Amino acid sequence: MANAGAWGEDAALAYLSERGLTLVERNYRCRLGELDLIMTQSRVLVIVEVRIRHHPDFGSGFESVTYAKQQRLRRATSHFLMRQPAFAQWPCRFDVVYVSKRNYLSRIDWLPHAF
Repeated sequence: MANAGAWGEDAALAYLSERGLTLVERNYRCRLGELDLIMTQSRVLVIVEVRIRHHPDFGSGFESVTYAKQQRLRRATSHFLMRQPAFAQWPCRFDVVYVSKRNYLSRIDWLPHAF
């Protein structure tokens, strides 16, 4: 699954970079959780949760970002901001990128301001 996760994050990063977002950090880890992609867009800090699905029968990646997961992302973001105070005054938003793959075809859906 790690390879699938890295592949999905690579695809999401390329997709968002093409749309003008700039990478700050990837796979930020702390005891409170992990942030897949930390990016900026027009002086807005964008926290991106990447979800991968090989079988859409199990629901969308958007549905899999539960309230508990959102809380972990918020706590990890607070930790990141304590360590990177230059971003502390920037507005922040949480996006979800859903990468679905079936055979050799993939689809990327981006939900800005997901929560």
